[in-house]
Amino acid sequence: MSQTHFGFKTVDEQDKARHVRSVFDSVASNYDIMNDLMSAGLHRLWKAYTIQVANPRPGDRVLDIAGGTGDLDLAFAPKVAPNGQVVHTDINEAMLREGRNRLLNHGHVLPTLVCDAEKLPFPDGHFDIVTVAFGLRNMTHKDIALREMNRVLRPGGKLLVLEFSKVAAPLEKAYDWYSFNILPKLGKWIAKDESSYRYLAESIRMHPDQETLRGMMREAGFGHVDVHNLTAGVAALHLGIKC
Repeated sequence: MSQTHFGFKTVDEQDKARHVRSVFDSVASNYDIMNDLMSAGLHRLWKAYTIQVANPRPGDRVLDIAGGTGDLDLAFAPKVAPNGQVVHTDINEAMLREGRNRLLNHGHVLPTLVCDAEKLPFPDGHFDIVTVAFGLRNMTHKDIALREMNRVLRPGGKLLVLEFSKVAAPLEKAYDWYSFNILPKLGKWIAKDESSYRYLAESIRMHPDQETLRGMMREAGFGHVDVHNLTAGVAALHLGIKC
């Protein structure tokens, strides 16, 4: 049986999704406040920049993968109105429920469904824009997921992958200290879950760096891939264009 990583642990491939689901079941209700605390609110700026680079237009069809509590969906919905569509998806039902309720509270009724990024239930060439924010690193077969994202995009469509990445070398020691000492404590105090936030720190280190991910996106069929480092590489936005 093939194995893969879950943070720094090695697990059977077929079990990774279950482990990831357990993490997000645990953190769903505190996800937004923890994001603000962990990043000092920077995640909001990173997501706003993602929307700016995506440059959605009225009538566009947008697929948000691992959409969670719906930050990107909330931003996309008014920009593609009145004739466009935003589809809000996540593999984790607890996260999806939090996002759906939040979207409804803001007056947006969007298609919302549980789906696996490795097996997207959409036809070829259906979307103008596909996004995945802080979700790719949790996927078992990133190469398969990227090919699926390419498949459902129309020619000329855009994939935007916003993810934690390789921080600039001068900041590595400080960033590691923060990640492995402060993040788990915040998780323990706020979310009552230290282990899930230790997994977060570990999963970031196991995620492909900027150039490796650029290469993976090209192999998945994206003819042009730009990399935008954000906050000295704490996060990176990869923009792929389907040719």
